[in-house]
Amino acid sequence: MSEIKVPSFRLYIDESGDHTFKEIDKIEKRYLGLTGCIINNEHYRTIFQPELEKLKQKYFPHSPDDPLIFHRKEIINRQGKFWRLRDQKTEENFNKDLLVFLGNMQYTLITVVIDKKSHVERYKESAFHPYHYCLAALMERYCGFLRFYNTKGDVLAEGRGGQEDFQLKNAYKRIYDSGTLFRPADFFQQTLTSKEIKIKLKSANIAGTQIADLLAHPIKQEILLEKKILSIYEEKFGPKICERIRGKHNRRFRSDKVDGYGKVFLA
Repeated sequence: MSEIKVPSFRLYIDESGDHTFKEIDKIEKRYLGLTGCIINNEHYRTIFQPELEKLKQKYFPHSPDDPLIFHRKEIINRQGKFWRLRDQKTEENFNKDLLVFLGNMQYTLITVVIDKKSHVERYKESAFHPYHYCLAALMERYCGFLRFYNTKGDVLAEGRGGQEDFQLKNAYKRIYDSGTLFRPADFFQQTLTSKEIKIKLKSANIAGTQIADLLAHPIKQEILLEKKILSIYEEKFGPKICERIRGKHNRRFRSDKVDGYGKVFLA
């Protein structure tokens, strides 16, 4: 009888930026960031998800039958159910409590950013799909994390639409079945509990992908700043988020190095 693999961790994935090669001369279109949030399943079930719901109910009271979904753009623009943030004091208190949540929860972050313009100029017709290329780099580091702690995990990404979700499932399966340029298939098969990636729509109210959505853009901005590509953050709250999650990035155990482990830049 074969051993049943039960995941101890889950990687929640969301993106920041455009995953196509359209208009890549524009700075706002040139870079795609993929952020993965690794969370222990027991912590997620008993603390992470319940605490996020408490935070939502505190500032945006709503019926559980009509769940509130955190979405970065709607929060920033105070749209829809986030109209309460138009009150300055409410916004200040919410931002403070959100930072407390981000600092107190247990999770590990991996963000991969790709310069699509440099990539397509280098590889031309052989250029990889930007999202799938980032996914491969993300999966290499996630499975490295799982191997280091001698544990297993699975992966859940936010759905982006019919054909794109189909392509994402195939990209994940290729990694699982055949490995990547840098890692053989058994590197992934020994740590992943599923041959298929899980995909859920935003309406499913998945706490992990919502936090990945909130963090993906600020971390991408920070990486571009560290690479001297940008000179300032686009918004005032981004640096506060990055400061609060400073210790959450995946890193090399012996040297505490984040570059290449928790923050990855591809060209």
